[in-house]
Amino acid sequence: MKLTDILKGSEYSLALFSTESIISLEAKITEKPNKKGGVDPYVKCIIRDKEIKLTPEEIVRQLYTEELIERYGYPKERLVFEYPVYFGREAKRADIVIRDKDDFNVAYIIVEVKKPKAKDGREQLKSYTHSTGASMAVWTNGSAITYYQRKNPNYFVDISNIPKVFETLEDILNTPFTMDDLIKSDKLTQTGKSLKDLITEMEDEVLANAGVDVFEEVFKLIFAKLFDEQIGATDPKYNLEFRNSGQSDIQLKAKIEKLFKKACDKWEGVFSDDAKINLTPPHLSICVSSLEGVKLFNSNLDVALPLPPLRQNARMNAHIAFGQGRTVYSSSIPRYSRVVTKRHPRFLSQINNCSSLPWRRLPEHCVRYRGMPKAGSPNRSENSHG
Repeated sequence: MKLTDILKGSEYSLALFSTESIISLEAKITEKPNKKGGVDPYVKCIIRDKEIKLTPEEIVRQLYTEELIERYGYPKERLVFEYPVYFGREAKRADIVIRDKDDFNVAYIIVEVKKPKAKDGREQLKSYTHSTGASMAVWTNGSAITYYQRKNPNYFVDISNIPKVFETLEDILNTPFTMDDLIKSDKLTQTGKSLKDLITEMEDEVLANAGVDVFEEVFKLIFAKLFDEQIGATDPKYNLEFRNSGQSDIQLKAKIEKLFKKACDKWEGVFSDDAKINLTPPHLSICVSSLEGVKLFNSNLDVALPLPPLRQNARMNAHIAFGQGRTVYSSSIPRYSRVVTKRHPRFLSQINNCSSLPWRRLPEHCVRYRGMPKAGSPNRSENSHG
């Protein structure tokens, strides 16, 4: 029996696993008759050492556990399935727990595969890590995977990976990281997520209640990150600065503010002279951790953000290009006056070859508006688009 047959119709996938691992697990499958006159697939559990029914969820758990053993080096005795997590008198079961090397009664890393949707898995892991005190967590459905550090009971931050058996979290956070490293480990390629997914997660986690303009703050972070990546693209030995490498939240904000200021100095006129990042240090830390592993430079990425209406007349789509003439950031926005058309595109025109853009170039702008009257049209209001 093939694993793909068992996964059919489910939200789980084999995309993250090697062909060798898949073939190896398939070779261990035995079939047992069920009450309906058919057969069910069974396999000997890699941890519990007993026959178990092979469901879509169990396939992902068995394959990922093999990775924890073979790739990360964790011994079987540190791995537990169905680890009890107590909420008062009620006990729930965590799918996989890596126990602390010095105290097997303490959860070190928790892995969730029961929830095939990322948002549900994240919420489940929050409650589990809060209850157990585990410092890291992993969610996967076999198609995408996300690694988290628990900063405090309320916030998770994305990390690039979990430590191997001989490593610590500090080793992961402090590893030198060049542009080549970013290209090889690009989060969007490795996890199967989109930039839209990441920004939506950020908005759900912090931005919705941060009391800031979502578009403006995300744009500032992308602005600073693009500047950082541009340096890395020209200097192979440059260690990228746009990342959380173990600093405190306050120290990290100071570093990103400095990067943002350098970007403003290079690409003048995009933001006002007194512009600053308005996210609080904890909120900024989460956003940086989410974006640090994403390669923006020379990428073709799309994201749509819900933005507060600034004016009530005619909504339209603005497609803003990052990288070399490619669309990275797209938002459904109202007539955003001169903030978008006069400031941000001025920056864009400096990092793009605007003449090669696949849309009509508006005077002094690098933005395409759907539904916008052509330049010079009598219906084009004076205040609408510069």
